[in-house]
Amino acid sequence: MSPHVLVLGGTTEARALADGLTTRTGIRVTTSLAGRVTRPGPVAGEVRVGGFGGAEGLAGWLREQRVDAVADATHPFAGTITANAARAAALTGLPLVVLRRPGWEPGPRDRWHPAASLEAAADLLPGLGQRVFLTTGRLGLAAFAHLTELEFLVRSVEPPEPPMPPRTRVLLARGPFTVTGETAVLRDHRVDVLVTKDSGGAATAAKLTAARALGLPVVVVRRPPLPDGVRAVPDVAAALRRLHELLRGR
Repeated sequence: MSPHVLVLGGTTEARALADGLTTRTGIRVTTSLAGRVTRPGPVAGEVRVGGFGGAEGLAGWLREQRVDAVADATHPFAGTITANAARAAALTGLPLVVLRRPGWEPGPRDRWHPAASLEAAADLLPGLGQRVFLTTGRLGLAAFAHLTELEFLVRSVEPPEPPMPPRTRVLLARGPFTVTGETAVLRDHRVDVLVTKDSGGAATAAKLTAARALGLPVVVVRRPPLPDGVRAVPDVAAALRRLHELLRGR
């Protein structure tokens, strides 16, 4: 029977990982998407959409589908999914490979303000500026809803849902973004402060370069920690190597 790999996806790296696995003859790949984006990009192999019902539900699905390895290539802020994957792998005795792109690092000209959470980021804003460019996605806007005196420009792939700050404009856009484009957004909307999650990667890093050039402060929300005992690989190539080692001889 062909080895079966479950890829927990939703990122560019997950699509590349699924593509890389399917090029190896005899590997069956199923990519699981949470279903939060209505029009996800094409994915190689099989695709399932929706949750599993927690760690125990995921463990049951892994057994039913005779999965041989799990690859977690979700967003760096998908902490619950990663925790469930680690627990399910432990329950089933399956190997788990976690792929996490490296986080961003500030340079000497950056004016970064680290925050442990969205709520902590919201607490910093009144002292940093009046007009906020919020690029943390359409979820979690409730953390900023009480800031009624500030003006927010919210960028997301799909329209956000309330609660959100009362003085909010929405910019629907999907990366990757360019430094020229991000500079124009910051200037045209007279942005005082940028808020972002430390997602890492190049697709959305241009806003940091633009903010640096304009001398703007940036509130950077730190990533949630990985579960105890879990170590991540930094890129698709490393994940493929590790999975091929695990699947060798199956």
